[in-house]
Amino acid sequence: MTNVFVPHRIPVRVYYEDTDFSGLVYHASYLRFMERARTEMLRALGLDQKALLDGAAGAPIFFVVRSMDIDFRRPATMDDLLTVETEAREIGGASFALEQRVLRQAELLVSAKVTVVCVEAGRARRLPPEVRAKFESLRPD
Repeated sequence: MTNVFVPHRIPVRVYYEDTDFSGLVYHASYLRFMERARTEMLRALGLDQKALLDGAAGAPIFFVVRSMDIDFRRPATMDDLLTVETEAREIGGASFALEQRVLRQAELLVSAKVTVVCVEAGRARRLPPEVRAKFESLRPD
């Protein structure tokens, strides 16, 4: 089975609060944009993070970012309309690897490789089968 997945996309408008004194998007703002995109991808998959924390998949679970390798290529500015793409790259036992891209039209501004881990009671745990199945649904037919 190949690691080919359909990317999820959300639009993000850059506001004044997202910029630094130079008028460029502050680097930490990209992290917030990507967090929103990961959350919306989970929501689109039918994964309600609050319900998972409340035990919808058995024991209470949640997701944490274990690692992120980020490459800032070009700046965005106030009022830019960006697209954040989130693409699953690999599904492991207790984790999943994502690639995220922040684009202004077709221009790549920021890219990141993100590893997210499923956690229960402070420790990594295997992805529940129903959660894994929803990630697997991102594979094209």
